[in-house]
Amino acid sequence: MRRNDTTNENPNLQNQNGAAGAANDFEFLQEKIKERPINKKRLLKRTIITASMAVLFGLLACLSFLLLEPVLNNWLYPEEEPEVVTFPQEQNEMLPEDMLTEGTTAIQEETEENASYSSEEGQNSASGTNGAETESSVGETDEEDQEISAGEESSDAADVNQEHLNEKDPAEDDSNTEGMGAENLTGNLEETAPIEPLKPYQTQYEELYKIYNEVQTSMVTVTAVHSDVDWFNNTYHSEGTTAGVIIANNNRELLILSRKSSLDGAETIRISFCNGVDADAVIKQYDQNTDLAVLAVDLKYIGSDTLDSVTVAVLGSSLSSGMTGTPVIAVGNLFGYKDTVCYGMVTSKNNVITMADSEYKLMTTDIYAGTNPSGILVNMDGEVIGIIDNSHNHDDTRNLLSAVGITELKGLISKLSNGEHIPYLGIYVQDISAQTRAELKIPQGAYIVNIDMDSPAMLKGIQKGDILIKVGSRDIRSAADYMNILRNAQAESSINIVVQRASVNDYKEMHFVIQVE
Repeated sequence: MRRNDTTNENPNLQNQNGAAGAANDFEFLQEKIKERPINKKRLLKRTIITASMAVLFGLLACLSFLLLEPVLNNWLYPEEEPEVVTFPQEQNEMLPEDMLTEGTTAIQEETEENASYSSEEGQNSASGTNGAETESSVGETDEEDQEISAGEESSDAADVNQEHLNEKDPAEDDSNTEGMGAENLTGNLEETAPIEPLKPYQTQYEELYKIYNEVQTSMVTVTAVHSDVDWFNNTYHSEGTTAGVIIANNNRELLILSRKSSLDGAETIRISFCNGVDADAVIKQYDQNTDLAVLAVDLKYIGSDTLDSVTVAVLGSSLSSGMTGTPVIAVGNLFGYKDTVCYGMVTSKNNVITMADSEYKLMTTDIYAGTNPSGILVNMDGEVIGIIDNSHNHDDTRNLLSAVGITELKGLISKLSNGEHIPYLGIYVQDISAQTRAELKIPQGAYIVNIDMDSPAMLKGIQKGDILIKVGSRDIRSAADYMNILRNAQAESSINIVVQRASVNDYKEMHFVIQVE
């Protein structure tokens, strides 16, 4: 029995030992999964790289858009290239009064021929009458020629009777007048038009108004909008206005000539056209000497109705020698109010204005205006002959309107219209008469009468009193030579200038290299 018990217990032990052995056999398959530790440095590095790549991608995208946007825009919405604005320089031509003077001799000869022809006819008629009287007297004394003279007298009498039949007898007119009734006389008196002594005066101003009505379509009001702060830190807007004139349309912009000083510090420049429509403008280019600026209004911001309403002003000529005493029309901002007009005449036109690197002609009129007017001066053909500028007036003519001649300004306006810089050195020059040059032994050239403070010429050492004899490779013999050379120079370029400076007993030649501003 004991043996059997032992035998029965062993199987259980064997089973337990077998299970433990099997568990030990698969123990190598069991593992514990642990989370991987975070590498903060690597994560930060990857984050920085990703952000950098995103910024780089954005920059490349922006750059590609900036480079390709004009090309795609021009491809999708093609625009015409702006036309180059040019105002051709004028040449001296034969004036109408000169042509009339040359034709006076021919007219006098023709008048003399007509007078001689009429006198000959008078003599022939007088001789015919005397012959008739002689024939009649001979017929009375000479019996042999009585029949011939009688025949001639009968033919003459027939002609005279015929003439009397064709003419109206005054006696018959009187009898007819006496036979007219009182009612007919009264009717004729009522039909007689009354005398109107003011009619020619009214007609004259009506014709002037027609010219103004055509010119005012090319005028605009330029408003400069400024932002200021009052004592209580409240922001408010102030506006200043000046007159402008439309000078060109280059198929992309509408170009307007105006005063620059009125636009200084403006945050916004607003243009008001003749039909009441407003548009924003920018300064395309300006000249600090003449205080003129060309403003540009993009055609995309102007409607077709406005373009049909406005016109481009015609630039005339201020060279005519017979302009003094002729009527003119002033249009613009003459008394501080927009859209004003005055009529008058030119009182003088050959007044020279010397500015830095330039020279212009000033016209004066008998038109009363404000101390700071702006606008244009127009002739009877509706052409612009001057830009109003009273800054050069004397103290005793402060309120008489003056204008700078348009002929001398055309080259400047052309450059401003095309966005070109105006060359500037700051030198004021004038001519020296041959007599003065011979007496004082002054070299041939342009005399420097003044220099702008802190100008390129002054900073390089050129002085008042120097004689300008050479600019670049060209000799200077007059002030006009210097102005023409500088007008064609390029801004921000260097130019060689040679002057003669007075020393103790003679003039000394000096060379300068100046950068044109």
